[in-house]
Amino acid sequence: MEIIEVTDLNRPELTVYAELSERQLATIYEPEEGLFITESPKVIERALDGGYEPVSFLAEKGQLAEAEEILDRMEDVPIYVAPDEILTKLTGYHLTRGLWCAMRRRTLPTIEEVCQGAKRIAILEEVVNPTNVGALFRCAAALGMDAVILTGGCSDPLYRRASRVSMGTVFQIPWTMLSKKDGVWPEQAMNTLKEMGFKTAAMALREDSVGIDDPQLNSEEKLVIVLGTEGDGLAGDTIADCDYMVMIPMAHGVDSLNVAAAGAVAFWQLGHQRQE
Repeated sequence: MEIIEVTDLNRPELTVYAELSERQLATIYEPEEGLFITESPKVIERALDGGYEPVSFLAEKGQLAEAEEILDRMEDVPIYVAPDEILTKLTGYHLTRGLWCAMRRRTLPTIEEVCQGAKRIAILEEVVNPTNVGALFRCAAALGMDAVILTGGCSDPLYRRASRVSMGTVFQIPWTMLSKKDGVWPEQAMNTLKEMGFKTAAMALREDSVGIDDPQLNSEEKLVIVLGTEGDGLAGDTIADCDYMVMIPMAHGVDSLNVAAAGAVAFWQLGHQRQE
């Protein structure tokens, strides 16, 4: 284990933590997969458990004891250590439990690989806020979803805020992100899911939608729950391609829920624990 005391904020090895945007990190090794940053002990631990390869580790000096079990797994990985005031200048913000880890991305699986053996899938269409993406992953993992599929316009689940909000569940539940090429979503993806025996349910507040407690919907053996972007919801073409339109009843004149809240309700009602 190599522990390196940081006194110079301009060390080139620390560029990944301080100067590069999430998009720049993702393309460091183009055409190979790039990097991403994880924050906090639980998220880093779950990323390691998920088989992601660490490249370097950055810690507040006072947090080393707390990170002992994680550090034991960092064989041949450089570990940079600095006091909190230096780390705050370096990263631009204070993290309560100051631990960061740069890790290598992996090749994304295909839809077929992600859905193999699955009974309940969540699809996120153009969900652009990383906080919502992270919250939806946490709900999906906790409430009976087997996998998550994201369309190409969604926020990256490996962005540090998304993975932190998810409490590291982005490293536990299988997922993939679809290409932005024309025709992949919804046509090709929907056809693949239907060929695998899935029925698809679009979450949409329309008068002709069925209720989320609809008996036939709840009895489907293999089901995909499709959630749309913040504000506008699902695209019309997506809704038209789905087998069901599903509505969560609203009270007190409220017109809709935040997408993460809607996902939690849908996953709870339609997830494994309600079917078994």
